[in-house]
Amino acid sequence: MSSKHKKILVTGVAGFLGSHLSEKLADLGHEIIGIDNMIGGYEDNIPKKIKFYKLDCCDFEKINKIMKGIDVVYHCAATAHEGLSVFSPYEITKNNYLASVSVFSAAVNEKVKRIIFCSSMARYGDQPAPFNEKMKPKPIDPYAISKVASEEVLKNLCDLNNIEWVIAIPHNIIGPRQKYDDPFRNVVSIMINRMLQRKAPIIYGDGKQTRCFSYIDDCLSCLIPMLDQKNLNKEIINIGPDEEFVTINKIAEICSNITGINLSPIYKKDRPKEVKHATCSADKARDLLKYQTKVSLQDGIKKTFDYIKKRGVRPFDYNINLEIKNELTPTTWTKKEI
Repeated sequence: MSSKHKKILVTGVAGFLGSHLSEKLADLGHEIIGIDNMIGGYEDNIPKKIKFYKLDCCDFEKINKIMKGIDVVYHCAATAHEGLSVFSPYEITKNNYLASVSVFSAAVNEKVKRIIFCSSMARYGDQPAPFNEKMKPKPIDPYAISKVASEEVLKNLCDLNNIEWVIAIPHNIIGPRQKYDDPFRNVVSIMINRMLQRKAPIIYGDGKQTRCFSYIDDCLSCLIPMLDQKNLNKEIINIGPDEEFVTINKIAEICSNITGINLSPIYKKDRPKEVKHATCSADKARDLLKYQTKVSLQDGIKKTFDYIKKRGVRPFDYNINLEIKNELTPTTWTKKEI
């Protein structure tokens, strides 16, 4: 595949990752068709240079029409709510698994050259960290199960129809344009939005969970070459830093220092099925994509803070219904405490 002027479909273009990716691809001279159902993004995220359709990925007939003439698909759209998926499994599964099958099927119909699927490190479950790509997936919640099932359908359909596929596994991405009024996900943005309202950060469990966070630009540096780099077909690649594992307690401390709001965290009981240590190896990305971390965690959180402060604090929007309410459901959600 030549890198010259492709027609590219990007799903989830009003979302955090999809908006940055489609903007960057458009800047490189490609023709971008973007779709989003607007439940996980902001209208002002949608880049001006792209052709946008307000559309749900589950609407196969419409996706099929939009796929005409597309060369490459980046499937970024997801309801990426891992913790919530235990309590809203129908909505989360529909928006991840069925939506993915719809997009992949339409892409196969149109004989696209390559599909790049943004999966999740949730695929690894609670195996010993750091996770590497040779590990067999071991999903432990409905969100992770839906992502692994989507990967399997992608491989199945593409291999049968001679279409190239690449599976990208971003770490927890942070930066401007991330949805910060979602009470169910995006820990850094939730903490900053709360702190700017002079509310203490909420932490589930003891806060000693370890994670690695990736600034959006560092993630894009790997996703862009996936468009047409030849040696990436049938590869599964972790994207994100592995030099800077951090606890959620430390995240709260950094957010406090950056916002200047120093309130003691409110600790809540553990969320069911939450993996304690979820960090990845980036060796494969370094080898295949020359990945390197250019933005530190501190700077990434500062850039996220600057964006939220400039755009303005917002009340949290409980826009996904809890399907299962019982003694296991976090009170932060049932009582809307965030």
